Amino acid sequence: GVAPEGRGLVPGPHGAPVRDRLDSASLEQRAVNTVRVLAMDAVQRADSGHPGAPLGMADLAYVLWTRFLRFDPSRPDWPDRDRFVLSAGHASMLQYALLHLAGFDLAMEDLLAFRQWGSRTPGHPELGHTPGVEMTTGPLGQGISSAVGMALAERHLAARLNTPDFPVVDHRTYVLAGDGDLMEGVQAEAVSLAGQLGLGRLIAIYDDNRITIDGPTSLAFDAEDRAARFAACGWRVLQVDGHDREAIAAALQEARQDTGRPTLILARTHIGLGAPTRQDTAEAHGSPLGPEEIRGAKIAYGFPPDRDFFVAEDVRAHFLAAGARHRAEREAWEAGLAAWRRAHPERAALWDALQNPTVPAEGRPQFETGRKIATRIASGKALEWLKPRVPALIGGSADLEPSNKTRIPGDVAFSRETPEGRYLHFGVREHGMGAVMNGIALHGGLIPFGGTFLVFSDYMRPSIRLAALMGLRAIYVFTHDSILLGEDGPTHQPVEHLAALRSIPGLAVLRPADAAETVVAWEVALGRRSPTALCLTRQAVPVLDLSQAGGPGALRRGAYVLHRGSEEPDLIAFATGSELHVTLEAARGL
Repeated sequence: GVAPEGRGLVPGPHGAPVRDRLDSASLEQRAVNTVRVLAMDAVQRADSGHPGAPLGMADLAYVLWTRFLRFDPSRPDWPDRDRFVLSAGHASMLQYALLHLAGFDLAMEDLLAFRQWGSRTPGHPELGHTPGVEMTTGPLGQGISSAVGMALAERHLAARLNTPDFPVVDHRTYVLAGDGDLMEGVQAEAVSLAGQLGLGRLIAIYDDNRITIDGPTSLAFDAEDRAARFAACGWRVLQVDGHDREAIAAALQEARQDTGRPTLILARTHIGLGAPTRQDTAEAHGSPLGPEEIRGAKIAYGFPPDRDFFVAEDVRAHFLAAGARHRAEREAWEAGLAAWRRAHPERAALWDALQNPTVPAEGRPQFETGRKIATRIASGKALEWLKPRVPALIGGSADLEPSNKTRIPGDVAFSRETPEGRYLHFGVREHGMGAVMNGIALHGGLIPFGGTFLVFSDYMRPSIRLAALMGLRAIYVFTHDSILLGEDGPTHQPVEHLAALRSIPGLAVLRPADAAETVVAWEVALGRRSPTALCLTRQAVPVLDLSQAGGPGALRRGAYVLHRGSEEPDLIAFATGSELHVTLEAARGL
């Protein structure tokens, strides 16, 4: 640790004290310090938030945003932009400061309203709420895990769309993660998968500040060699001083050149850099620094100590120029896309189908009334119909494909050698599967689906909840949805899971009663702009005569009357899925 009287004089690059560089008069240093000032002033004004991480990560973020990240603030939705994910979502003011300074539609008034009701700068980044935010983050580990899905989507779409004369899809995914992200189990699942698939356009920067809310990471995260773990998972690992901007730039450049494997840049930083007494302490993590601490930090930065939210004109111009430097590249991409369309009409049609998927109007599988068929089998038949006709569909199973029926005949698996493959082997990684699915959906151009047993939806619930918050079109294929699943016993019997899933706002939980309804359920899921859970049977159930209810499409209404014993019944019975059949038998008997 650093003795209290020594805080602010921690070693920097080449042994020079970091404090000696904070009050530099150079434009670049003042630009970095401006990000720090905006972050700590906004947290102080809100009287809540996380100032320490933005102060420590400002050098990393500045180099990435001004030298490497491809974006155009005038077109935040440019399809071929680089993706940036702030996995350490509690450091949201770092991202808001950069978005504001780079010229996105985020005004100073928005920074002043940080964490206030109705503001565009909530406590953690939210997709669709703040221009330039690619993903809702905050639950740690989710951002870096979903970034794996973004990189997977980029690799897959490039393989299907790019031609020698024009790369339609040609970008990278960057992540800024912290100690908490690397502690969460979900990232271990996704990191392992990323290494297995060789996702070389994924670059994660790890803010190794060694401080958590409780205190130093040595309390709970000291024995693990993070660099060795990532290397063992097939990642390239680079280590830098997180305040040496030239070293950071060199590491990013080296990472960009290695396209055969993902890269982790382990950057040693100092949380709350420049704060007189709170640098390198847990006190800098999750609460305002206070007026005196901020005043001391501003003096260390060479900033006016009594001016809040100060942005010098030359600093603003510097950031705006950095934000505009890819505008010509974006315009050239759009012109190239138009020429590519004319030269490659078949691939252009595929591009359009990927961007605007539709449900086919013909060829729906038909099932004979009375025939017994498990709805998981019917789901596989639905996929056989849909997947060749909906090119945006991509997905697989958490190592349960023979049970989930998520693979159709002729499916090619996505791999290093066959990135055009549309079947995904997620492995026994339900939580990672959910997060990767989120990343695929966030990237755009693809509709992900993933299968497992309904009982294991518990493992992926946090990712499902985030998908619902973000309004992502993700489809969960949950089979073995009742106690009637054979000899596996109570550990595999879902009892409370339907109620738990139905309690998630924005998640549609569909439990089709027979094979014909299962096909309709897939159509409903494809037509939604939010996630859908398909809960399917292992056991065979008879195909119902639903003509009186309006046919299998009655499922779209959510509920319908299947049997009426009298006009004024004494009993009303409700049921879904496989229980509908035994309930119907009971109703007829009564």
